[in-house]
Amino acid sequence: MSDIQMYVDDIKNYTNDVDMEVVEELARRLAGTMAKADARYVATSDDEELARVREGFVNKNLGVTDDAKADEAIAKVAEKMSGDRTKSRLTFYYLLIEELGAKSAYLS
Repeated sequence: MSDIQMYVDDIKNYTNDVDMEVVEELARRLAGTMAKADARYVATSDDEELARVREGFVNKNLGVTDDAKADEAIAKVAEKMSGDRTKSRLTFYYLLIEELGAKSAYLS
């Protein structure tokens, strides 16, 4: 099974509509990160990690500069994935894009 298909299968645990263009772009941009065991997952219990997600991904890559809005989206995705001890960074970011309606911002 390809990495892309593994990501799609994981995303399908949380949403019915998977946009392959977004998954492929996330996989391309996160290839180095996803190859590192310690960076592959989002630690939602770590406030510093969540701040890095907000600043490094939501603010920078999605253009959402309203920190309250960003934090709310991050909290919603964390809650959605709460049953999974190993929250894939790619899946987490995909769900953030979906939650924030930021597909066009991410793909531009």
